[in-house]
Amino acid sequence: MLEVTGLSKEYTTPSGSLPVLTDISLSLKRGEAMAIMGPSGSGKSTLLYILGALEPPTTGAVKLDGVNPYQLTERQIAAFRNQRVGFVFQDHCLLPQCSVLENVLTPTLVAESGNHFQERALALLENVGLGARLDHRPAELSGGEKQRVAIARALICEPILMLCDEPTGNLDHLSAEAVADLLLKLHQQQQTMLIVVTHNRELAARFPVRYEMRDQRLIAVG
Repeated sequence: MLEVTGLSKEYTTPSGSLPVLTDISLSLKRGEAMAIMGPSGSGKSTLLYILGALEPPTTGAVKLDGVNPYQLTERQIAAFRNQRVGFVFQDHCLLPQCSVLENVLTPTLVAESGNHFQERALALLENVGLGARLDHRPAELSGGEKQRVAIARALICEPILMLCDEPTGNLDHLSAEAVADLLLKLHQQQQTMLIVVTHNRELAARFPVRYEMRDQRLIAVG
C-alpha cells in the first residue's frame, strides 16, 4: 500500500521560499490505479519524483508497504527504488547503444539476485508486442515502440508501484491509445499500483481515480 500524509515541497530561491506542493495526502492499494492531471508547472512531476524516492519532501511522510524510503541510507534508497518502483518517462530514456533486450535488462544489473530476469524480459517483450525486435536499437523503433520497451523495462524487477510521467505525451493519437491500452492491461496482469501523470484528459478518463493539481494541492475530480 502507498500512503502519503501531509506532504509538502518547497524550493529555496534568491527571492525566498517557493512552495510547489502543499499538504498532500493520498493512499493507493495493490491493483489500484489513479491519474493526476494539471497544467505544466503545477507540481505533478515533482509529486511523482517524491513518491518514487527520487526527491525528498520538505515535510510529510511517504510510505510504500510500510517503509518510508527517506529514512533509509542512500544505498538503501537506491535498492528500494530498484526493487519496488518502476518508472516510465515521456521521452522513454532508452540507451541508444543497447538493444531492446539489453535496455529492458538494464535495471537488473544492480539487482541482488535474478537468474530469472532474462526469461522475464523475453516474456515482457513478447507481451508488449516486441518479441521479434529483441536485437534492434532504439533508433530503429517508432515512438510507440520505444515507449513499449520503457514499460517492459519498468516492470522487469516486478515493482509494486508504477509511476508514469506523461507516458503518451510524445506520441500520435493512435500510438498514445495503444500505449494506454498496454499500460492498463499490464497493470491488471501484474497487479501493481499505477499512477499516471498526464495532460491528456482522454487518458485520465480511463482511470477509476482521478486527481487534479490546483494551487499546489491535490483535488479529487469526478
